[in-house]
Amino acid sequence: MNDADAWPAGLPVRADGRRTHEHLLAAARATFAEQGTDASLREVARRAGVGIATLYRHFPTREALLETLLRQGFDTLRARAAHLIASPDPGQALVTWIRELAVASARYDGLPTSVMAALHDPSSALHASCTGLRAAAGDLLACAQRSGHIRADLDADQLLAAVNAMAWATRQASWTADTGDRFLSLLIEGLEARPIDPTQVALSRRIDAVGDL
Repeated sequence: MNDADAWPAGLPVRADGRRTHEHLLAAARATFAEQGTDASLREVARRAGVGIATLYRHFPTREALLETLLRQGFDTLRARAAHLIASPDPGQALVTWIRELAVASARYDGLPTSVMAALHDPSSALHASCTGLRAAAGDLLACAQRSGHIRADLDADQLLAAVNAMAWATRQASWTADTGDRFLSLLIEGLEARPIDPTQVALSRRIDAVGDL
């Protein structure tokens, strides 16, 4: 095996291969932070001090590189969801997790788009990690909905789409951190269950009755 080759099941066996693997991840982390997830992979290889062929031996696709780079963060989010689901306040537990997800989703420019695309593409190397994240979101959401704290007309896909859209907005150059916090607060307010207003219900029924005439 070439020293730079990575074993499909994990890190390369040889020490120099493992060092190359870690150098590539460090270079990708820095490059994506500066240029987004669509950054040139040749630039990643250059920063790691290897050729593009070596990068592709370790990571056959951009999604494979992203998956390895994001796996620890996604695992942490899933573990947090499993911990928070036992909270006595399911609504606040979901809000806490959404805030952590929003921070993770805004880490790299272009990441929200990559995550949403991978959710609907079983062939993507990111698909398994993203569907695991969706399952964690779904469990927390269902618990919060049963408690009556969160609106019932929402599913996990819609929740992830809303958080990723907000994360995309916070990455835009014209927005400040305060604006990002404001977006997140507005999103959370929109998720909250609202008490039924009898006046509005009665008005809706009268409008329906008129329409039936």
